[in-house]
Amino acid sequence: MNKAEFLDLLRKRLAGLPEGDIEERLAFYGEMIEDRMEEGQSEADAVAAMGDAEEIAAQIIAETPFVRLAKERIKPKRRLNTWEIVLLAVGSPIWLSLAVAALAVVLSLYVALWSVVVSLWAAFGSFIAGAAGGVTVGCVYIVTGNALAGLVMIGAGLVLAGLAILLFFGCKAATKGAALLAKGMALGAKRCLLRRREGDE
Repeated sequence: MNKAEFLDLLRKRLAGLPEGDIEERLAFYGEMIEDRMEEGQSEADAVAAMGDAEEIAAQIIAETPFVRLAKERIKPKRRLNTWEIVLLAVGSPIWLSLAVAALAVVLSLYVALWSVVVSLWAAFGSFIAGAAGGVTVGCVYIVTGNALAGLVMIGAGLVLAGLAILLFFGCKAATKGAALLAKGMALGAKRCLLRRREGDE
């Protein structure tokens, strides 16, 4: 693949981003290829050293704030006619309420996802507190002469400590999974927004 083909593919994959951002990225990668060629690499080797254009585009899209993409998406490509403005104003009770409802659904799903993670960590904290309390109370019972109750409390505390250790790994995995899911959802929404824009053009 030569420089022109690489930059053309990158431009296609970045379609839907603000035009200024696309030009800035293309200039950056074009300059990097030129620098490598000046150092003695062939054009094909310089392009290959850049990496896969698909992965580069995915990284750029992931780094672009969602708000910026949404602004680019809703920015009109031409000046609106008077009748279009009137139609938007008259229809605003419908489309605005639908937009707010959709945003509320997405936000509630996001909050629900993280509330599960927070609940798991709260359970982990409860198990740790229960383990510490059980061992402490058990020691107090033994010192005060109630050895049987003390041993039961210490045993319960150790069971809770073991459960806390197991739950810690589950909490850690759930947190990582939730973060990956949230990141994937955001990237998917960005790609959907970019595809719709590309389809409009």
